[in-house]
Parts: sequence; C-alpha cells; structure tokens
Amino acid sequence: MTGTAKTTSTTPGGARSTGTRKARSAPVQGVRQRARGEITGAIKDEARRQLAEVGAARLSLRAVARELGMVSSALYRYFPSRDDLLTALIIDAYDALGAAAEAALAEAEAVGDSHLARWLAVCRAVRGWALAHPHEYALIYGSPVPGYAAPSSTVEPASRAARVLLTVLRDAYEAGALREPDRDVAAPDELLEEARGLAGELGMRLPSAVVVEAVAVWSQLFGLVSFESFGQFVKVVGARDLFFDHAAVRLADQAGLRR
Repeated sequence: MTGTAKTTSTTPGGARSTGTRKARSAPVQGVRQRARGEITGAIKDEARRQLAEVGAARLSLRAVARELGMVSSALYRYFPSRDDLLTALIIDAYDALGAAAEAALAEAEAVGDSHLARWLAVCRAVRGWALAHPHEYALIYGSPVPGYAAPSSTVEPASRAARVLLTVLRDAYEAGALREPDRDVAAPDELLEEARGLAGELGMRLPSAVVVEAVAVWSQLFGLVSFESFGQFVKVVGARDLFFDHAAVRLADQAGLRR
C-alpha cells in the first residue's frame, strides 16, 4: 500500500509537527505558476491579435477578457490596467527584436564573417523581424499611444538591438577595422560629452566621436525600416532587398567600418 509520506518531529516544547504540507507545497506552487504563466501568455496573445485588429490606442482589457471567456475582474489580477498590459507587450517586442539581432550577430561571428558582414547581418535581422511582426514593430516604433507613458522597465529591453550594433563597432575598433570620424566633421563638445556618458552606461569602450556616429546610423537604420514597414516606399523603391542592403552598407561606412 502506498501513500503520502508524513514526517513528524518534536519541538522543544513537546508539540509534534508534520512535514506533509511543506512537502506538498512546492509541487502545488509549481502547478500554480505554470497555470499563471499559461493564462498570462493567452492574455498577451489575444492582446497582440487586437493590436492587429484595432491598434494599440483601442486596446481594451474588457475586450481581451471577453474574447478569452474571462470576467474582467479575473484579468485584472494579471494586468491591473491597460497600461500594464501595453508595457508587457512592449517589453516582449523589444526583447524579441533584440534576440533576433543577437542571434544574427552570433551566427555571423561563428562563421568568421567580417565586421562589415556582421553589421549587415544584424541590420537584415532588424528589418526581417519588423516585416514579420508589423503590428508589434508599430507598437514600439510607431505613433505614441495616447495617454500612455512607458515606464523605466522598458529602457533595458529597448537598448538590446542598439547594443548589438555597438558591439559590432566595438569589435571592429579593437581589431583596427574602424576609422574614427575626420576632425573637420567632429561632433560638438556637448554631444561628445553625452556620448561618453552613454558609452559608460552601456559598458562600451569606444571613442566618443564613434558613439555619436553610431547613434546617428542607429536612428537612420530604424528610419529605413519604418519607411518600408509603414508603406512609404510604395511606388518609390521596388527592389527593396537590394535597396536595404545598399543603404545598410552606406550606414556602415558612415559609422566608420572599413570594407
């Protein structure tokens, strides 16, 4: 005959205690955590579907709950407000984009690609993710959602893709494959000071002038991606892949990468 093992002990005061509840609590807690994770995932999946259907500004907790067959009060235990749900979706999107960029760099490094080829691989990964996830890309790089202010918890995920681009430049600089900007086009001292602070925060040992150029090309890269994602190249650029690669190589040159 089998059953639940019960452990007993005697306290200094003579009271007997049992370990049955303690032994059971860990598995029960694990089941609850898994169930909570599954429900949280379902809520976010439905919210992403609504992003595609009605946009971030019209995202509604009540509508999400209704589609999932939940009462609103139950959903509020997972996301107390629409803004909490938006923040979760934003962090997920930034993390997914960052992961795509990191994977592209790791693959390029593994096969021994040049620094320019690594740069191009990362740029292509950013574009590829954006085109494959247009509504999530619009959530993080499109028009601001009225009434929503992103909390500080979004800052670190938002920096992941930019950090990958800076990593390519840092490695190239350390290998002598990166040229610094000419003195006649050097950034103003105020920008150089900001760049020093940014490099310190990111833990990147790069000249301030290089960091300034990196920020410039990072913003231009996402401008390219946004133009394509939001239809600005219609009847302007037909050969999109070729155009993007051409532009990405030009950005690499601006950043100082040697061919």
